[in-house]
Amino acid sequence: MTDLSEFTITQKWPAQHPDRLQLYSLPTPNGVKVSIMLEELGLPYEAHLVSFSSNDQLTPEFISLSPNNKIPAIIDPNGPDGQPLPLFESGAILIYLAEKTGRFMSKDLARRYETIQWVMFQMGGIGPMFGQLGFFNKFAGKDYEDKRPRDRYVAESKRLLSVLDRRLESRRWIMGDDYSIADIATFPWIRNLIGFYEAGDLVGIKDFPHVLRALEQFLARPAVIKGLTIPS
Repeated sequence: MTDLSEFTITQKWPAQHPDRLQLYSLPTPNGVKVSIMLEELGLPYEAHLVSFSSNDQLTPEFISLSPNNKIPAIIDPNGPDGQPLPLFESGAILIYLAEKTGRFMSKDLARRYETIQWVMFQMGGIGPMFGQLGFFNKFAGKDYEDKRPRDRYVAESKRLLSVLDRRLESRRWIMGDDYSIADIATFPWIRNLIGFYEAGDLVGIKDFPHVLRALEQFLARPAVIKGLTIPS
């Protein structure tokens, strides 16, 4: 049996199945990227809930795996050369799992980098901007009479949505006919923007029909339906 005891995080979240990939996460837009990917792949894994309400992400055990104290993080007991691999950052985990399994990212080098660029588009643009907009719209609106910070993020979120909408105008998915890690990275954030953050009307989401069409087909996938609830 695989021994993961060298990883400090297992002191707080013991591995009941150490031969399976260990996922430390929460059902946030970043967190569900990895649970959805794992469900799509059908890889055996064990999910551990990192509760923000009890500040689990700030504990020494979690930081030992994720120095930036952000979810998700994983330990793959069957990493490169058969050695356990600890990994944090959702985008890096998606790329790793795609390369490990040969799925959801083309093996053609040019297509591979094109896919990665759209993952980076989400990581560097959609995630941070939507997150800031959500903060000012849902949580801090009443505390700030000056609406310029919120409006700045509204404008940038609209711009990012327009980029994505143009991309999807003649494509089923971000990479065309092929569902990829670019979609898995992006659409949980679109869902969160118009759902949890209640900012759909604010950004004029109906003005982006191709985004809405792709979001609908994304949310209909069985692996997505299940992955959105993990860890419960």
